[in-house]
Amino acid sequence: MPRSADQLAPAQAVCQALEDDIVTGRLLPGTRLEEPQLARRFGVSRTPVREALHLLAATELVERRLGRGVFVSLVTPERLSAMFDAMAELEAACGRLASRRMSTAERSRLEALHRAMGRAVCEGAAGPYELQNRRFHDAIYDGARSPVLVDLTKATRRRVAPFRRVQFNSLRRLAGSYDEHQRIVSAILQGAEERAASELRTHIMSVHDLAQDYLAGLREKAGRPAA
Repeated sequence: MPRSADQLAPAQAVCQALEDDIVTGRLLPGTRLEEPQLARRFGVSRTPVREALHLLAATELVERRLGRGVFVSLVTPERLSAMFDAMAELEAACGRLASRRMSTAERSRLEALHRAMGRAVCEGAAGPYELQNRRFHDAIYDGARSPVLVDLTKATRRRVAPFRRVQFNSLRRLAGSYDEHQRIVSAILQGAEERAASELRTHIMSVHDLAQDYLAGLREKAGRPAA
């Protein structure tokens, strides 16, 4: 049965909070996640908690152990690289199509989002930048006009999102992200399909090394080898 927006929104909020706890090391690998305790912590019923754990399992940040429950886990470096590779290629495909198919109004909106991100960088506002960043990429997906490709891209983005958010902790990285977006916008506005694809691929992979370093730190903190 499809879930309503009201059912899913609390689950997404719980999921993101737990993602942040795992990716920042507040919840270490091996920690058991118990539904009653999480329901009390977030002030919700067990239903959205159960859905949040399902969403987390899709990102491979937790694992279900038969008859034992749900435990915090971490993807391997190899798996994380594979996720970023897939994300980069999917985003590149979206950018290629968007540069060909976007309407004039859609291109103007992409520029407006980019300007808003520039203001966030100047203000050192990581939260607003992250929000506008998501809208920026969604605008490219919409402009691609390829529902199947977009569904695949968003599903893959969901898997790497916790590690991509690491970049928003650094104002220097925000500035770098903004510069990369400028090149992406330029290519799309000019209808330069292959350049748009290349710039988006580079943009996604620019976070890869940062995410790998962060993952290695988490594994070390948990007393596990980095590879």
